[in-house]
Amino acid sequence: MKTKKIVSLLLCVLMAVGSASIALAGGGERVEISWTFWGTPDEYTAVEAAVAQFESEQDRIKVNIIQIPRETVEAELTSMAASGTLPDSSFMAEPLVIAWAADGMLADVSGMYGEGESKPLDSLTYTYNGQTVSYATANEILLLYYNKDLFDAAGVSYPSTSPEEAWDWDQFVEVAKQLTFDVNGLTPNDEGFDPNNIVQYGCMVDNLAWMLEVWTLSNGGGFYSEDGSEVIIGSAEAIEAIQKVADLYLVHHVAPLSSGLMDDGIQRSIIAGNVAMATGGQWNVGTCLSGAKEEGLNYGVAPLPFMKEKVTINTAGAAVVFASAPNLEEAMEWVKWYTQIENSWFLVEAGIWMPPIAEWYTDEALTRKWVENPAFPPYDEYKAAVVDYARDYARPTSWFFVNNTASFNDLLTATLGDVWTGNITAEQAIGGNLDALKAASRGE
Repeated sequence: MKTKKIVSLLLCVLMAVGSASIALAGGGERVEISWTFWGTPDEYTAVEAAVAQFESEQDRIKVNIIQIPRETVEAELTSMAASGTLPDSSFMAEPLVIAWAADGMLADVSGMYGEGESKPLDSLTYTYNGQTVSYATANEILLLYYNKDLFDAAGVSYPSTSPEEAWDWDQFVEVAKQLTFDVNGLTPNDEGFDPNNIVQYGCMVDNLAWMLEVWTLSNGGGFYSEDGSEVIIGSAEAIEAIQKVADLYLVHHVAPLSSGLMDDGIQRSIIAGNVAMATGGQWNVGTCLSGAKEEGLNYGVAPLPFMKEKVTINTAGAAVVFASAPNLEEAMEWVKWYTQIENSWFLVEAGIWMPPIAEWYTDEALTRKWVENPAFPPYDEYKAAVVDYARDYARPTSWFFVNNTASFNDLLTATLGDVWTGNITAEQAIGGNLDALKAASRGE
């Protein structure tokens, strides 16, 4: 799964408890539905509070939450499917959604939102065979973070917060050179620079497999064709993009060696204070940057640099309704309510999630309610670099519409291991494993 974030792990996954009716004090009955959940005790408490609020607003539906350990959730849901005891609804990790839809396990939720209702952004819709099988519970995009104090010390101007003025790749590399210093204070532009004794790097680009997709898209390629039917990572554009990421370390000496195995780039770079710029997810505001800010980190945020096209990718786990749910209508009502961001506000307020609903990106009053927050960068900076960027330049990560992305990404991680160290080129690695990558995408 997208090793990323606690974020994705942040909302829920439940156990089946079968549909039932509960008598109310006034003599009526509530339909009982189930919702599976994984997460920390604090997260469970927050979900309990959300359920209590939902039940207080209507008298027809009761939601049972049962927590499953994160490490066993996929196995337990699979076991429940085999025994016919699936819950009505569940939080589901991104790479699993289309796989379950392909097996006919997920309900078509395209009718969840009525005419004129504000819906999630189009880029947050999980689709299979033209049907909407889920909406993301939040919005999360990739961004560029930077340490303002390191920029100031080097006398380098900050990146623009405007997506229209984002750096192209060559500009990004040049700025990274100005912010990279060896033990003698020399940069890669200086004669005598020692690439074996670097004390500060100019950048770090997270090279987790799923995150690399954004660079292939930016360079005019991608992992898959637009409809997801064809693997195109073997294209010249995709290979060139991946090699450019590797060359930040191998050729330009502006980035540390990164294995592509861990989602802790922000902690190891911006927060550690040894890297001036780093790519990462918007969720890092809540998972680590707000705490570092309280401890004195002076950081900024900007759109990603681009190769040929300005683009970021978005993601977030899905709230699904199982096709076998005996109370489909009630389960959809709960899921729709829960994915209204006001009802899981603690995650937005913390800086971990962004709202999925379109009006939060266009209505200034709603945007200010979300962004004017001491845990965030200044409003004008965050509004341009994150809110407007997410609204106008985000494309869905491939697991919104492609099956078997977990297997594909796992194989891609293994395929690229020697590329990062320079033992082979991206062209050699991908060309030599392209048939296997295509087979992985077919589930073979």
